[in-house]
Amino acid sequence: MYAITFRHDLNLLDIRWTGLFDEAGVNAYADELLRRFREAGFRIGYRLRMDMSGCSVQPVEAAAAINRRLGNFPRASRIAIVTGSAITRLQVKRFMTQPYLRIFAAAGEALDWLVAGDGEVAAA
Repeated sequence: MYAITFRHDLNLLDIRWTGLFDEAGVNAYADELLRRFREAGFRIGYRLRMDMSGCSVQPVEAAAAINRRLGNFPRASRIAIVTGSAITRLQVKRFMTQPYLRIFAAAGEALDWLVAGDGEVAAA
C-alpha cells in the first residue's frame, strides 16, 4: 500500500502510495513512518516527495485520519506531491497548506525541484 525510503545523500524522505487507506492502514502507516523517521536520524529541514500517482484519491475519512495522526510530523523544508489527478490535487490542497509545497505530474520533475537550489519556494 505504501513504500517509505530515506535517502540520506539528498536529505530526502521519499514516500510512494499505491493503495487506499482505511483506519488500520492509516495507523500502521503513521506508526511505521514515525518510527523509521526517528531511526533514520532525519531532522526538521529534510525534503519530502510523496508520490500519489499509484492510487486514486483517498477516502475522506482516511485523508482526515492521516492529517490528524501526522499533523505534528517534523517540518520539511520542501514538499513535492506527485499526482496526475485533479481530484487528488484538490484533496492535497485541502489538507496540506504549507507554502513550501508544490504539486507535480511526474516524479522526476518533483525530485528536480526538491534538490534544486534554495531559491524562492512557491505553492503550485
